[in-house]
Amino acid sequence: MENEFDERPCANAMSDDEEQLLEELGLYGESRRRFLGQVGTAGFSLLALQILAEQEALAATGRMAETAESKIALENAVKVALKVNGEKQALEVDSRMTLLDTLRERLALTGSKKGCDRGQCGACTVIIDGERVLSCLLLTATCEGKEVTTIEGIAEGESLHPIQAAFIEHDGFQCGYCTPGQICSSVALLDEAKNGELSYLSADPSVKAKSLQLSDDEIRERMAGNLCRCGAYPNIIKAIQEVHSGREVAQTWSFYNSEKEGRDETV
Repeated sequence: MENEFDERPCANAMSDDEEQLLEELGLYGESRRRFLGQVGTAGFSLLALQILAEQEALAATGRMAETAESKIALENAVKVALKVNGEKQALEVDSRMTLLDTLRERLALTGSKKGCDRGQCGACTVIIDGERVLSCLLLTATCEGKEVTTIEGIAEGESLHPIQAAFIEHDGFQCGYCTPGQICSSVALLDEAKNGELSYLSADPSVKAKSLQLSDDEIRERMAGNLCRCGAYPNIIKAIQEVHSGREVAQTWSFYNSEKEGRDETV
């Protein structure tokens, strides 16, 4: 008795596309014979044509989308030459791309954080030509010829910047998300004080000194643009004040010592 699932004679006349479709569907041997026996050669031909048409339509849509994206990128592309952390960079970026996105996505400098993306939290603060800037509000296209310093460029090789060391000493960070912006802002703040740049709380705005001695309140005012959701503000002020004044500021925290307290920390 002839097997009811034997391949139909006309199945041998399938096109290459139909054969390929069966392979893509994972139909071989008995599975293929059963499938052809159920749908019939004519039905399979229609199914094959429909699937191939759908695949071609999807491919065409993908090509159109890629072409459209390429045209948009090309139409808005600008060339920018700048120096980042002492290294020259020649980039071609979208004219609407912010400096923050360029640093993170094009240069892999992910230390600068995207917090609010609206210039309100200070997590993206970098230093440009000696001045602190919110990189999420600055277009890369406007940085032609500028010198940018990010948190990755603050230290001198393996040696931490004094501000970085002071942040560690005084526990000036907790989760650390805002810390890159806090440190960049602190470094620029020290230079502002050395240059005699005044703030809202400066004692005598009519007199511009060559170097300012900042009080804790002045440091608070100058750092007001950098938010810390963990609330490490008191320790941040101590860290900046120690480096600014050159005087050691007493630590107000220490690691818990179970032996000193005569307690057993095992649970």
